[in-house]
Amino acid sequence: MPLSLPQLSYTYADYATWPDDARYELIDGEAYLMSPAPKRAHQEICGEIFRQLADYLEGKDCRAFIAPFDVRLNAKKADDTVVQPDIVVVCDPKKLDEHGCVGAPDMVVEVLSPSSIKHDKMVKLELYRRHGVREYWTVDPDILLVEAHILRDNEYFIHAYGDSGEAPVSLFADCRINLDTIFRYSPRKNIGDATPSVNTPPVVKK
Repeated sequence: MPLSLPQLSYTYADYATWPDDARYELIDGEAYLMSPAPKRAHQEICGEIFRQLADYLEGKDCRAFIAPFDVRLNAKKADDTVVQPDIVVVCDPKKLDEHGCVGAPDMVVEVLSPSSIKHDKMVKLELYRRHGVREYWTVDPDILLVEAHILRDNEYFIHAYGDSGEAPVSLFADCRINLDTIFRYSPRKNIGDATPSVNTPPVVKK
């Protein structure tokens, strides 16, 4: 899990002065030192999901971005929350400035690692719900699982998908992510002990 730094409170103005050789995130004024560079499989999975999203969005209003990319969730208020998701999709061009995204993206994807899984599935899940991220995916390479959290009535509902087939992106009527392609980079997939697919039917829970 990212390490929290001792301090009363930080804002984006503080964050912008910190050196580039270490990555931080701010959540409600609390600074978290992010883990060292992730493993190669993490980067390959991120890259493949980004490629599929970017290919689909070519020529459309929405745009996909890959980390490092600052997302300032409450920039117009306290400006004390800045995160760097693995992938974001932004459909409102007015939310984009030279530093990144100002406000909630339409979609966030986090590829989990052992050091970040609790942070991404608890702290960030609640953060993204609170700020109105419409779709939040967590991708777990170790158990070959995608959980798509879809926001309805200010609550997330979960659709779970396994390591084969396709997972629909609810933001778009005809966008589907090929799971066989993204999970081919998983070390578990490569050693041949993948868990059975849970792709059909999707699990929906509140």
